[in-house]
Amino acid sequence: MSALALRRWLVASTISCTLCVAQAAGMLTVCTESSPEGFDIAQYELSVTTDAAGIPLYDQLLRFEPGTTRVVPGLVERWDISADGLVYTLHLRKGVKFHTTPWFKPTRDFNADDVMFSINRMNDKSHPAYSAAKNGYVYWEGMSMRALIKSLDKLDDMTVRFTLTRPEAPFLADLAIQTIGSVFSAEYGTQLRKVGQLDKMNTEPVGTGPFVFKSYQKDAVIRYAANTAYWDGAPKVDTMIFAITLDPNVRLQRLKAGECLAGIGIKSESAHVFDQDANMTMVRSTPLQTNYLAPNAKRKYMSDKRFRQALWLALDKKTVIASVYGGIASPATSFLPPSMWGYDGSLPERHDVEQAKALVKASGYDGSELVLFARVGGASDAKRAAELMQADWASIGVKVRVQMMEIGELYKRAGKGEHDIVLLAWVSDNGDPDNFLTPNLSCAAVEGGGNKSQWCNKAFDEIIDAARKTADLKKRSELYAKAQRLVYDEVAVIPLISPTQMTALNKRVKGFVTSPFGNSDFRNVSVSP
Repeated sequence: MSALALRRWLVASTISCTLCVAQAAGMLTVCTESSPEGFDIAQYELSVTTDAAGIPLYDQLLRFEPGTTRVVPGLVERWDISADGLVYTLHLRKGVKFHTTPWFKPTRDFNADDVMFSINRMNDKSHPAYSAAKNGYVYWEGMSMRALIKSLDKLDDMTVRFTLTRPEAPFLADLAIQTIGSVFSAEYGTQLRKVGQLDKMNTEPVGTGPFVFKSYQKDAVIRYAANTAYWDGAPKVDTMIFAITLDPNVRLQRLKAGECLAGIGIKSESAHVFDQDANMTMVRSTPLQTNYLAPNAKRKYMSDKRFRQALWLALDKKTVIASVYGGIASPATSFLPPSMWGYDGSLPERHDVEQAKALVKASGYDGSELVLFARVGGASDAKRAAELMQADWASIGVKVRVQMMEIGELYKRAGKGEHDIVLLAWVSDNGDPDNFLTPNLSCAAVEGGGNKSQWCNKAFDEIIDAARKTADLKKRSELYAKAQRLVYDEVAVIPLISPTQMTALNKRVKGFVTSPFGNSDFRNVSVSP
């Protein structure tokens, strides 16, 4: 047996044994679709990282009522907003305890110092912990938070005050986003800084969330224990295990065998398998999600709107939906999903192969090979989708090579603009249209790495800036309709489909609630014997 084969066998054996043990009462094993990028949630933007770190390990200043987009108290019990919408005074929850782990023993409860540390390390480039984030703060930069926050002040141990540079309608909802509103221990940060090991926030995390991090076997297993001192009541399971299973077919087999009690990212065409299984149930939901293509507007040919439009016109989305999503999806024309307020349903679909050929010719394209990035694994067969689109583009004379890669690498490389085209999905984090448009298409998000299209349009920025500054929902909707039309006309992105999300659950799992944000949240589930 080769060294590589032996390593794979040892990892598989370890996972198998772990899953066998994990079926006892009070234990939940989840087959997940990918590895997290890390455990310092402030650095990352992927939903798999939110599932693995943001939800179980950390609390946010505010939170969303389960299953809805309604903002409710979290680590902040109540808040006051000034008449001009510029000053937010947050009153913090008392008695919240940080995790006790082998690497950290807290000496005090959560307080205002932790809020100051958590926000300032992202917002202040001179902060001692700022540079410890090797991946940067992609979401913070993409949402232009530094330009928004004029100051953050500690009024007393349990009160902080944000002063903004402008009114910001989605500000409270932003504080409920894991990558923005999660709170870290200032005491732990000081401990790590003294020994020059701030990077351990990403590998030995400490939060106040419902689960405590125990261990991570890279690309294999994450183990959590219930936080019995959790301020909102201890979880109903004592142990949670994420079994990282890239291959959706292997996830399927593990679920059928009872090795996992929950499965994330199930293929649409596999749904019938669970519908016929007396021990399983398939939970279907429609998150605020759009799967799309981001053409790199800084690349040759891609910088020409006519060429980008030709790529859209050539696509046969119906075949992609049938072949890749089992027919369980709908074609998208706007970047915003249909179930989100402010959605413009008047944008027509584009599909005209002959017109696409004419636009390719007019753009001056010379037959150079372009590269399409697509992810390995996931709920859908991205490789199959990419190959279908590759064939569609070949029919109009555009040569494209598909390059498959792990999702973390894909986002990192696309954030640097190394692609010609990249196949992506975006799920809302706060239920506001701004959360689709600003982090993905604003000029500030190009610099931060969130804008994978590398498209910067000052007129677009002015529209979304105006929409953020008003609390009038009708006026905001009108502005977002205008923004969607501009994105459509300029082909800043190519919307593909609005998917249905599939989560497989053993019938022993109770209390799971689907999220409009596409998260897999197991904080409130129980497992029956």
